[in-house]
Amino acid sequence: MPHQNFTSCIAACYDCAEACNHCAAACLQEQDVKMMARCIALDIDCAQICELAAAVMSRASESSKTVCNACAEICQLCGDECAKHSMDHCQACAQACRRCAEECRKMAATA
Repeated sequence: MPHQNFTSCIAACYDCAEACNHCAAACLQEQDVKMMARCIALDIDCAQICELAAAVMSRASESSKTVCNACAEICQLCGDECAKHSMDHCQACAQACRRCAEECRKMAATA
């Protein structure tokens, strides 16, 4: 499985990781940080699984399909949580998560 076939998924994973890291940092600056705890926790989980997914695809690892399936699930959870909050950083993160989940599902279906 050459990684060139998955460049859009790899890019979506890196974009999502960046959006999640930004969202987590921005949520920590919100007035009611406690209210943002689940969002922050999911942002951190999502950023890490996205970085892992991009890395395994880049290496054409045999684990790519498994990791991307997990990544899609976590991105969906994170995107759903971020969508509940009106802040721009949460809305941008939700969009990045949904795009990444879609790309990871497509990748896993074709791997």
